[in-house]
Amino acid sequence: MTTEISVLLAVVSLFSALQMGYLARQVGLARMTHKVMPPTVTGPPEFERTFRAHQNNVELYPVFLVVLWTSGLLFSEVLAVLGGGVYMVARHMYFSGYVMSTKKRLPGFYLTLGALFFLSVLSTIGILHGILLEYFYKIVSMMVTHEQ
Repeated sequence: MTTEISVLLAVVSLFSALQMGYLARQVGLARMTHKVMPPTVTGPPEFERTFRAHQNNVELYPVFLVVLWTSGLLFSEVLAVLGGGVYMVARHMYFSGYVMSTKKRLPGFYLTLGALFFLSVLSTIGILHGILLEYFYKIVSMMVTHEQ
């Protein structure tokens, strides 16, 4: 566990937020192109795919941020940043593929799952390591001290 400033995690978080803004802009452009006025979310299939692709990104974004920061703070910032970069590439692939055709979203979807799984595993290892150090180590130390 580190108390240093996690600049790399902040950079990935900022770029991911900019990516979300870019994807939201794509929905706005699709609205103008297909003349779908808010709050309507139905229209031509091209618009609906763009809207759904963005919504799917919005739905996963909190999960991504949690596992990114948890894995970066409790396991390895560098590995978390790499996983975060893969996640962002995967989400771009997903969005671009989905806009073209629902079947073309699958490579990005599977890569997204892989990146989230990777970050989740790192997070879990980091949490377990922290628990073992904080609680198990103290209990064992106290037991050894009392025996002497």
